Amino acid sequence: MSQFPGRRDNLTDGPQRSYQVRPDELEGAVRETLSHQVALARPLSVDPAGQAIRRANRIRRRRTAAGLALAAVTTVLLSAGMAQLGAETRRDGSPIVVIGDPDPTSRPLPTASIPGPAPSPTTSTSPVVGETLVSADGRRLALPDVGPAERVQRLPSGGGWLVVGAPSTAGRSLWVVQDDGLVQVLLAGAGAIVLAPDSLQVAWRDGDDLLMAGVVGTQLIGSVRTPVPAAAEPVRFVGDSVLVRLDRASAGHTLWRPGAGPLPDALDRKSLNVYGRLPDGRLVGQVTTTDPGRTCLAILTPTRHLDPVRTGCGPDLSPDGVGAVSPDGRWLLVNEGSGAAGRSLLVDLHRLGPGATAVAAGPPMTGAIVWSDETRASYLDGTGELVRVDVAQVRAGKPASPAAVPDVPAGERPILVDGF
Repeated sequence: MSQFPGRRDNLTDGPQRSYQVRPDELEGAVRETLSHQVALARPLSVDPAGQAIRRANRIRRRRTAAGLALAAVTTVLLSAGMAQLGAETRRDGSPIVVIGDPDPTSRPLPTASIPGPAPSPTTSTSPVVGETLVSADGRRLALPDVGPAERVQRLPSGGGWLVVGAPSTAGRSLWVVQDDGLVQVLLAGAGAIVLAPDSLQVAWRDGDDLLMAGVVGTQLIGSVRTPVPAAAEPVRFVGDSVLVRLDRASAGHTLWRPGAGPLPDALDRKSLNVYGRLPDGRLVGQVTTTDPGRTCLAILTPTRHLDPVRTGCGPDLSPDGVGAVSPDGRWLLVNEGSGAAGRSLLVDLHRLGPGATAVAAGPPMTGAIVWSDETRASYLDGTGELVRVDVAQVRAGKPASPAAVPDVPAGERPILVDGF
C-alpha cells in the first residue's frame, strides 16, 4: 500500500498524453521554437561601443596630461638655458619671436635698413627667391605653401628643411618643413638670417641686437644677444663664431664669439666679402687696395681683425659677394667684376699671389653654390638655369653651359640645395 492516500504504488497505467506525433509535426514544432528564440532580443553582456568610447577618453586624458607636462619641462629648460648662455650679453630689448609665435604681425617692424653695394651690369642685385628646390643633379622638389624662400638647408637630423623666407615688410621668417609635410615657424619679423653649414645654429638681426641660437629638433634654444651698429648684419658662420659685416656700403667685418661678450671695438676695415673657409680654418675673401676701384683676393686669419696673410690681385672681382670654396680648399668660384662680360671665374688658391690668374668657368652665378666634391660644383645663373662646373674641363678651356631645370613653373627661379 502506498504511504500517501490516493496514490498508487505501482504506476502501471499508460500515459494520458499521446506521444504519437508525426515527423512533419515534430519538425514544425522545433522550427517554431527556434524562430521564437532567434527573434527574442537579449541584452549583450559586453558593450563594444561603450568600451571603445571609454578607452578613447582615457587615451585623450593621458595624452593631454603628458603634453602639459612636456610643455612645462620644455619651458623650464629653455628658460634655464637662455639665462645661463645669455648672462653676459643679454640686455633689455624687443621680444624675439621664436618657436611658433601665433601672431608675429603684432610686433614692431625691424628698424635696420641696410644699403647695398653698387649694382653690377652683369649680375642681379635682387635676392634669389622661389618655392621649388633643385639639387645639383637636376632633381626638383616643391616646398609646401610657406611663401617664397631665400635659402634652404637640410635639418641636422635629415628629416626636413630649414627655410629662410624672402624679405617682406614684416621682416624675414625661419621655417621648419619636415618631410612628412609638417610646417612650423621658428622665427618671424627678423632681419638678416644666416644658418650654420651643418644647420645646428642660426644667427639673426632683431632690432638693435644680433642674436644666435642652437637648432634642436624643431626648436631654437639657448639664444644669446649682443647690441650691434645700425647697419651691421650677420654674414656667415665661421666655426662657432658669427662673421658680422658692419656696413654693406663700406669695407669691414668682425667675428662675434657669443661666449666672449659683445662685438670688439677694434675692427677690420679692409675686407669686402668673405667667400668661404679653408680646411685649416682660414678664410678666403675680397679686400680693398690702395688703388681706388681695384680689389684683390686674400687669405684671412679667422680673428676679429681678419688680417690678410696672402694676397692675389689678378682677376677683376664683382662686388656682389657671390662665391664659394671647394671642400679641399684648392678652388674658388667667384663672379668677375662689372667692367667685363658677365661670367664666373675659377681661381686656383694654391697659386694665389702676385699676378694671380683665373679662367672662365661659365655664366655669372646667383644664389647658393654647391660643391659636390673637390672638382665639381653647381649653381644657378641669372635666369634660373642650372650650371654644372667640372674643374678639369674648365681648365682645358671649356666653360660650363646652363641647362633649364625641368618642370619648374614659368617665371620662377628655383633654390639650389645640397641634395635631397
